[in-house]
Amino acid sequence: MSEHTPHNIWQHIIWRAEVLAYDGLSLILRAFPFSWISAFGGTAFRLIGPFTKKHHIAKTGLEIAFPDKDKAEIGRIMKAQWDNLGRTFIEFPLTHRIKAFDPKGRVTIIGIEKLYTHTPGVIISGHFANWEIMATVVTQSERVVRVTYRKINNPYMDRRIQTQRQKYGTQFLVQKSTHKGGRELFDALNTGESIAIMNDQKFNEGLSVPFFSQNAMTAPGAVRLARKTGRPLLPMVVVRDKSRFTVTIHDPIPIKKTADREADIYDGVLAVNRFIEARIHENPAQWFWVHRRWPKEMYK
Repeated sequence: MSEHTPHNIWQHIIWRAEVLAYDGLSLILRAFPFSWISAFGGTAFRLIGPFTKKHHIAKTGLEIAFPDKDKAEIGRIMKAQWDNLGRTFIEFPLTHRIKAFDPKGRVTIIGIEKLYTHTPGVIISGHFANWEIMATVVTQSERVVRVTYRKINNPYMDRRIQTQRQKYGTQFLVQKSTHKGGRELFDALNTGESIAIMNDQKFNEGLSVPFFSQNAMTAPGAVRLARKTGRPLLPMVVVRDKSRFTVTIHDPIPIKKTADREADIYDGVLAVNRFIEARIHENPAQWFWVHRRWPKEMYK
């Protein structure tokens, strides 16, 4: 189909309208303090979220992960996760205000010496609290870190998001799940640069590995790179307290290198899933539940 067909022209109009709306919202948000905007986003999503299709996805995911929790507890977590998600989304246009290493700022960092000691390393995490805050830490640190990202369908919005990330310090973005991106990550590790990968979402071409006792397709790329290069697999996480954040860098996850390569990778991916599980248990409302992490048929 030609790029000038009515269908594609209409699609580009919609895409441009989305960007225009985003730009308008960003302009309005700039007039208010970060904490006010964060609170507004949480309130708005607590009201709107339960009426969206994503509510069923989030509720089903919580029931899969926590089969022992009763309906009332699931309801409380659902309300809190909408608050967190609303804060996260509306905070994004203002992320450039975050100065991660400002002693009087919004971010407390625990274990930064581990990032410096284990450089270059494969930094892994998940979609916790406001996950962009972790990116501000690694990209505003004293180390060069290449951050992976997933390209979105709207090319105009994709450029806006990349520009916003550059504003808060992310200068080296690498597209996920591409041969070129994989080569770039491998080369970065071998030339002394760290890489950062979100490792908690469904990846259809990945490995079927238990996650909360249910098999889930999980990306093995981070583990493969750590094993192949001998670089440490360094997990980190962020926790929210309203519009303030604590980023913790944990000890490296051990990766085996035996004659059985596939078994080593499987064990490493399982260890990553267990790390993600443990952090979700600590703060269940601060994970990205609106993503279908398990097979689609489980969400019917």
